[in-house]
Amino acid sequence: MSEKNTTPPLKPLALINFKKTDNELAKIIGNFWKLTWNKENPAIDPKTKYLLSLSNAVGAHRIRQATRELVKAYAFGTTVAELDELFSLFVWNQGAGHFASEIGPSPLFAAYQMIKTLKNEGLSRKQIAQQLVENFGEKNKDVTTGYAPAKSQNQTQGE
Repeated sequence: MSEKNTTPPLKPLALINFKKTDNELAKIIGNFWKLTWNKENPAIDPKTKYLLSLSNAVGAHRIRQATRELVKAYAFGTTVAELDELFSLFVWNQGAGHFASEIGPSPLFAAYQMIKTLKNEGLSRKQIAQQLVENFGEKNKDVTTGYAPAKSQNQTQGE
C-alpha cells in the first residue's frame, strides 16, 4: 500500500451500528462520512487526514479509533520517523503520566511498536500493513467497531 492507495485497509464498520439504531440516522451519518472521508478532490491528503484523526482520537481518549487510524495512516505512507514525532507529541501534550498509564499499555502503542520492530526487521510497508490489519483489525476485540454479542456460557463450553 502506498500514498496513492485509495482504499483504506479497515472499513468504516462502525456505520453499521447507526443503521441498527435508526435508518434515517444511518443515512445522515453515512452522508457525513462520505463528505469527510470520500470527497472527490479533498484539500487534505489521506495520510495527513488519518494522522489528524489519530491525534484527535488520542486527545479524546478513544484508543480504539486511534488504533484504527494508525493502521490506515501507516498504509497510506506515514513513516516511522513521523510516528516517533507524533508519539512524542502525545507525551508533550498529555503528560508522561497519562502516556505511561493510558497510551503505553494500549493496542495503539502495541501497533506503533509492531511497525517499528517489523520495519527494523526489513519487512516492506505492504507486509507490515498486512500484519497490522491481522493483529489490529476487525478480529481484535479492542479495535473492532462492530458489535458482537457476548457468548453465552453454553457457547463457550461447546454445547
